[in-house]
Amino acid sequence: MPTDYYGALGLRRDATPEEIKKAYRRLARELHPDVNPDPHAQDRFKAVTAAYEVLSDPQKRQIVDLGGDPLSQSGGGAGAGGAFGFGGLGDIMDAFFGGGATSRGPRSRIRQGADALIQVELDLEEMAFGSTQELTLDTAVRCETCTGTGTAPGTHPETCATCHGRGEISSVQRSFLGQVMTSRPCPRCGATGQVIAHPCPTCAGEGRVRRRRTTSVKIPAGVEDAMRIRLSGQGEVGPGGGPPGDLYVEVVEREHPVFSREGDDLHCRVTLPMTLAALGTTLSLDTLDGPEDIVIRPGTQPNHVVPLRARGVPHLRGTGRGDLLVHVEVTTPTRLDGEQERLMRELAGLRGEERSNGRPEGGLFSRLREAFQGR
Repeated sequence: MPTDYYGALGLRRDATPEEIKKAYRRLARELHPDVNPDPHAQDRFKAVTAAYEVLSDPQKRQIVDLGGDPLSQSGGGAGAGGAFGFGGLGDIMDAFFGGGATSRGPRSRIRQGADALIQVELDLEEMAFGSTQELTLDTAVRCETCTGTGTAPGTHPETCATCHGRGEISSVQRSFLGQVMTSRPCPRCGATGQVIAHPCPTCAGEGRVRRRRTTSVKIPAGVEDAMRIRLSGQGEVGPGGGPPGDLYVEVVEREHPVFSREGDDLHCRVTLPMTLAALGTTLSLDTLDGPEDIVIRPGTQPNHVVPLRARGVPHLRGTGRGDLLVHVEVTTPTRLDGEQERLMRELAGLRGEERSNGRPEGGLFSRLREAFQGR
């Protein structure tokens, strides 16, 4: 059976990494051989240390959660190579002091800048066929006075007198484990190992200033609403005059008075009186490519769709274009004068439509009628 590593630390299976570390610290204080010479406590200390090594490692913990035992798979154990003996205190140092006396060295003052985001509103025609847009934005740019160094002209950063350029301060503490050296970032220089005694009067030592600038972006043909275009290296300049991040241009489509868009297809609606729908006609429609004639065939019904091939939006990736779909709506007059009503009744008589039979088309009644007529 796999070892119950959660049980060894007295934890639930959904314990957080911080709860795992706290449980190990508490048990290590109670069971360490320097504190508790009981042989049973020594065995428990080995089990607790093994449990902490497994559960503090995300990959090993995943094996445990899947029902396996990472130590048995690797052939390790409480006595394998002294990994859980009293001589290996690396895990204890990490748990108590966050890495012990490991030196990290000074941190660079020059850091990568953040990304920036700006929205640009475009008409349907600009999104369909592409365009070049001039953008005005406020971002951090490299300070021209100090060229990003953050120091006043003629001066240079000085070595921090507190940490002597190491970027961290070391101290020795006594614990039940003996003397332990710990390190923490230097508060004076911010772990950089350098201080700016004479900061630049323009940027106050930041190496960057905020400024309004303009740039251009090329909008490719066929972009859609909410798409983002990435401009590499045109974002915020980093602290210390560090390299800039990226600029993302988010496209926002303005509502068109005639066309609506679905993917690369365009839709619009035209309204015809019933007389033109019955007789047929030709309409002129202003498309994205200019005026175009649309033939309405005689007898066109409501909600009929007339497709205009390749009159939609160009495909963003690849060749070709979408279609323009014209939806036809037919209106019926609500008021007729005397002459119009007479002509309508005459037309109804010629077509045999003076009166409706009132019977629904299709369904059960239609099938029964057809069945009786077939006898």
